[in-house]
Amino acid sequence: MPKTTTNQYIAQQPAPPETLTRLLAETGVTINGNAPWDIQVYEESVYRDVLTKGTLGLGQAFIEGRWDCKRLDEFFHRVMRADIDEKMGGMAKLTLLGEVIRHTLFNLQAPHRAYQVAQQHYDIGNDVFEAMLDSSMSYSCAYWQHANTLEEAQFNKLDMICQKLDLQPGDRVLEIGCGWGGLAKHMAKHYGVQVVGITVSVEQQTVAKERCAGLPVDIQLKDYRELHGQFDKIVSVGMFEHVGQKNYAMYFETAHRLLKDNGLFFTAHHRQPQNRLAYRCLDRPLYFSQWQSAFGQRNQPGH
Repeated sequence: MPKTTTNQYIAQQPAPPETLTRLLAETGVTINGNAPWDIQVYEESVYRDVLTKGTLGLGQAFIEGRWDCKRLDEFFHRVMRADIDEKMGGMAKLTLLGEVIRHTLFNLQAPHRAYQVAQQHYDIGNDVFEAMLDSSMSYSCAYWQHANTLEEAQFNKLDMICQKLDLQPGDRVLEIGCGWGGLAKHMAKHYGVQVVGITVSVEQQTVAKERCAGLPVDIQLKDYRELHGQFDKIVSVGMFEHVGQKNYAMYFETAHRLLKDNGLFFTAHHRQPQNRLAYRCLDRPLYFSQWQSAFGQRNQPGH
């Protein structure tokens, strides 16, 4: 299997603090850049740890898998040569502290902001995504075992999710973050279920409706916190990264409220958040899939 990157996931993360970006730029290092010595940040908490603990916090975050770099030797050589720890003092540190406090105190994934974020990330023209994705327009990791093409790998991923959900004809299924409708269409077409898919992107809703025409699929422009009703199964793929730590409990409480007593909830995301308390909101069967990269797969169900 060819080595792959996590550019899709990284692109969804909040922008790094401007002060830290500027400090690293002096060393020739770009956060989430393309050079082998550029740092790839997977969790926003890395910036807080750098502020409070300096290079010690950076090292701890690396051990925990919250960032990575192809050429660690070159990265640390550049950072240490520029004496970043020393430069983190004074006004630069105060500025970065202000930015971290802003992210800590305010809910940047509040309901009213969800649609704004969608406009910036997804409502930019579907031609871009059509050019880079498979025909199902799946904007999440593929499952490459027994697959030779992206088309096959994405089909296998969609079908694996359906099998884990134990879909039965007539099931009422909710998909939180349905994207362009690839999974919704697959579930309705191949498993005979009724699907309600939600997205906060106008462009995604338009395409998903077209792709699912003639199938028992209802694509709604709605935030997950606005949902009502009861469902046999709930599925969410590549959406949890957008939830934000302040909303983990609300996310799972919403799933708990919408899921029937004998229902099943499947969520796929890149890695478990540090706040594990949110996972205790459900007393119904729950599957987690942790995707390793945009074009790789690592599946690990849990309860």
